[in-house]
Order: sequence, then structure tokens, then C-alpha cells
Amino acid sequence: MDEIVNKVAKSGLVTFDFEEHYPEGLRMSLDIKDQLWMGMALKEKDFREFISSHDWTKYQDAFVSVYCSADAIIPHWAYMLVSTRLKGIAREIYFGTPEEMEKLIFRKLIDSIQEEDYRDVRVVVKGCGNKYVPTSAYADLAFKLQPVVKSLMFGEPCSTVPIYKK
Repeated sequence: MDEIVNKVAKSGLVTFDFEEHYPEGLRMSLDIKDQLWMGMALKEKDFREFISSHDWTKYQDAFVSVYCSADAIIPHWAYMLVSTRLKGIAREIYFGTPEEMEKLIFRKLIDSIQEEDYRDVRVVVKGCGNKYVPTSAYADLAFKLQPVVKSLMFGEPCSTVPIYKK
């Protein structure tokens, strides 16, 4: 009886799985639209009252997106006030929608990757998983790794889509 050979294991492929690098932590958001006067403008006095009475502890160690979903002009000082209240409470704050926050969280993750760890390596970027990964993360990762990898593929080691080959 012939020995079963795991060709994938012997191929020298390195799998990059976003789930293994997933930035864990609660995701929360603060929509300033709820503080608008008549749904149009932000009154400084009312907003300062909100800032001082709001329960900021619920954002403890969370990634927090701060944004306004209403079509209103929010003065820069409002975001500055929110930022000062979340400092020391939130893990990180992002000024944008929850979707924009996820893109920025993953951009920060990709920026932290050491390119030299992937120099002249055949990399497969795992495409499916149980956690949400923004599409932009895949494009950002390809942009970062292309200059150093031997090849870049998407999918599973047994079934890949070629993306780049040196």
C-alpha cells in the first residue's frame, strides 16, 4: 500500500489567515446625530451637557467609532470633546462609521506586518472564515506583500486563485 503524501504540507506554502491576526475586542459606536438640535445642528451647551452626563464606562477597552449619520455639519470641537472623554477608557477611537473603523483597524494590523517575514515566500491568503474581514484588508495586504513575496494566492492551499508571481 502506497504511503499517502500531503502535497500541500510539502509545497512550502505559507497561509496568511486574517482570523489568526484578528484584532479582538468589543466594537462600539457613538452616533452624534442623537445630540442634534432639531436634527440639524449641534448646540454647544446641550452637547457639553451630554458629554458630562453620558456613561462613558460602557466603552471600556472597546474599539469605538464616532460619527454622525445625519446630514449635518458637526464642528471639529465636538469630536475633540468626545475624544477627551474616551481617552483612558476606550482601547482605540476612530472618527468614522463602524465600517470605516473596521477598515482602519485592519489597515493598522497590516501596517504592523513585517514584510521580511514573507520575503521570497509563496503566500496563500485564506479567504473564508467566521469573522468579518473588510474587503479592503485583502487589497491592502496584497499591496504590502507584493514587493517581497515569491507568489501570492487567494483561497485554500488545495484550491487557490493566483494573484501575483515574481
